[in-house]
Amino acid sequence: MKKRIGILLLACCLLLAQAGCGKSENSRESDAGEEEKIQIGMSFDSFVIERWQRDRDVFVSVAKELGAEVNVQNANGVVEEQKKQIDYFIEKGMDVIVIIAIDPSALQDPVKKAKDAGIKVVSYDRLINDADVDLYISFDNEMVGTMMGQALVAEGISGGNVVMLGGSPTDNNVPMVESAFKREMSKHSVTILDSIHADNWRAEEAAAYIYANPVKIAQADAIMCGNDDLATQAVRALSETRQAGNMLVVGQDADLAACQRIVEGTQVMTVYKPVERLATRAAEAAVALAKGEALTGDDVTVIDSGPYRIPYIGLEPISVNRDNIDEVIIGSGFHLKEDVYLNVPGQMPQ
Repeated sequence: MKKRIGILLLACCLLLAQAGCGKSENSRESDAGEEEKIQIGMSFDSFVIERWQRDRDVFVSVAKELGAEVNVQNANGVVEEQKKQIDYFIEKGMDVIVIIAIDPSALQDPVKKAKDAGIKVVSYDRLINDADVDLYISFDNEMVGTMMGQALVAEGISGGNVVMLGGSPTDNNVPMVESAFKREMSKHSVTILDSIHADNWRAEEAAAYIYANPVKIAQADAIMCGNDDLATQAVRALSETRQAGNMLVVGQDADLAACQRIVEGTQVMTVYKPVERLATRAAEAAVALAKGEALTGDDVTVIDSGPYRIPYIGLEPISVNRDNIDEVIIGSGFHLKEDVYLNVPGQMPQ
């Protein structure tokens, strides 16, 4: 009897030991799985601009499908806050940090710190100047400015006058857009009456300019707005003096309000930048960088950023006006037909 009891106790101990070992192995496998999951930190300038919410949602969704987790932070237009966010991502040991820079000239040190920690850095939409980033991905900003100019030329601006209400002076896409726009205006003898910049893309500055400069606005044939948010405020101010619809207005980003104005006749054109493509391509590239894979594709080239040669992916924007808005905007599902034609239901296409 004592022998049988001893054998039973020994058997129980062996079973418990095996169970314990099994649990330990499962725990290690689980921990390893968590460690292997790609971690991406994403620091946004702010969400004041409508399109950034689309960029965020698409990027996070695609990255998740590819097995990565994304930690999104919003710097609310404050450079020092964005620097803190990058430091936080470094401390958390992210595999990749994606940055929509508030001031591309102020982030060289944080980028170097991330690179020294072995973290890949993606400069999203706005190039971080003089920094050894692993990828810059954006739209062709000079093409954006050219398209704005061409749209005004098509509307008969040649020999006329234009006022430029530009975006943030710290956004390095702004000078690229504006220089291309000015070249197009110069080709057609268009005079730039005045040019301003809205700090941190504060759209209300566009309306404030129009209220404060009635003489110049009266002399202008057109207003070039740095984005559609600025155009929204500009057109509202023009409406108060009954100039909306008589003034040629152009913008970019294809915000819903801008698309509505195009079919209403108070905005000539906007530049549609397929952010789904940009965010998808960026998420794919970020995951590839995290895995140590080379960036491939016909769209991958190289550009200079100070002393550095960095990989660059540039996507083409699309000029949108009354003639192609149904095909480009509604046909792509970017905005719904009933939303675009909300204020002009009688003109809604079948």
